[in-house]
Amino acid sequence: MKIIILGAGQVGGTLAEQLADEQNEITVVDSQATTLRALQERLDIRTVLGDAAHPTTLLNAGAENADLLIAVTNSDEINMLACQVAFTLYKTPTKISRIRSSDYLERGEELFKSGAIPVDVIIGPEQLVTNNIEQLIANPGSLQVLDFAEGRIQLVAVRAIDGGPIVGRQLQEIRNHMPNIDTRVAAIFRQDSPPIIPEGLTVVQPNDEVFFIAARENIRAVASELRTIDEPYRRVMIAGGGNIGATLASRLERNYQVKVFELSYDRCRVLSEMLEETIVLHGSANEPSLLLQENVEHTDVFCALTNNDESNIMMSMLAKRLGAKKVITLITNAAYADLVGEEIDIAISPQQITIGSLLTHVRRGDISNVHSLRRGAAEAIELIAHGDARSSKVIGRRLDEIDLPQGVTVGAILRGSDVVIAHSHITVEPNDHVILFLTDRPRIAEVERLFAPGFGFF
Repeated sequence: MKIIILGAGQVGGTLAEQLADEQNEITVVDSQATTLRALQERLDIRTVLGDAAHPTTLLNAGAENADLLIAVTNSDEINMLACQVAFTLYKTPTKISRIRSSDYLERGEELFKSGAIPVDVIIGPEQLVTNNIEQLIANPGSLQVLDFAEGRIQLVAVRAIDGGPIVGRQLQEIRNHMPNIDTRVAAIFRQDSPPIIPEGLTVVQPNDEVFFIAARENIRAVASELRTIDEPYRRVMIAGGGNIGATLASRLERNYQVKVFELSYDRCRVLSEMLEETIVLHGSANEPSLLLQENVEHTDVFCALTNNDESNIMMSMLAKRLGAKKVITLITNAAYADLVGEEIDIAISPQQITIGSLLTHVRRGDISNVHSLRRGAAEAIELIAHGDARSSKVIGRRLDEIDLPQGVTVGAILRGSDVVIAHSHITVEPNDHVILFLTDRPRIAEVERLFAPGFGFF
């Protein structure tokens, strides 16, 4: 596939790195020569120096022959204009644009779905991040919560704790504990060891990061096998009243006690008018006296969501030391994410969340969802099986008869409205939504070929 990526920042650069590994023809456009040089030294890609929305730049990048254009510069306006120019002058078939401003997103029906601005897919990072944090708060004790099959199936990561009923025991015993609930452990990450694709005899150890898949209504019961379940959260503190902080507060305020810290007095006034039940506080969450005054020690979740990584990390560490039970921290710099210690419970990467959403539209085959996991090292995919037993390598076959690539496991299947947890005797049927977990991301091309219908399929 010929793909043009506009913007060589953290999202564009990381996306180029992932897609270049998968035998795509990648061209990256940016206005900074040093950024492009650094990218070209690491990757086998083509780069073009220039303004992303200029017709000449897009022509030089190969927009006439491109299959896909992904606009992820720092400017919404440049991203939208680039899509317009690529469509009008070069008939680029598929155009994806990152759009941050809620003003544009709120008028999406008129601007984009009407065709007035020819953007085929809109990626809104703030909305994606907000959704991610909201899921974490709704599922106490989880490290990651990912939706598949329109929310009917969830893939959840939790940290196994000594004392959990199944911790220290073989996974096959989980069925004895929960005879009426079906689940599948997709992968286990144990410290610095290679990822484990578990079997029935696999023993879960304390501190393992366990990814399991189940029907949405069974998530809490399965998590209780791996750790003592946290009580439902009630009190939430949010540091930063920007787009993410404000949207999160508006979604939570009816079911939680929410407080928002905001340094700008003018923004505080806006938040006070926008939010109905949230307490808006003028000040910085870097001030211990203010945190103590607002009873941070009784807070269930502290969310550091400013646009400054260093402030987010320091506020989170302070809140944790002062007694906050759980800390969620927004970190855009990948280098920082590797450095944070145990005082930060969950580090949220907007880049990885955005890239997962982008990959849904880049992967070959009929794919409904892609989630990038563990900073891009692993991936979870919802793929629709097409064809029949004659034309497909998977349809009509039991899961234990399918030659899955190494490091790939099937977690569950959505068949119509029924959730079917993957076990060896399950047979794949046409139009099944198959949820796969990949611990070895470069194997994605093999998965795509495996599920692609052959010439017998019409």
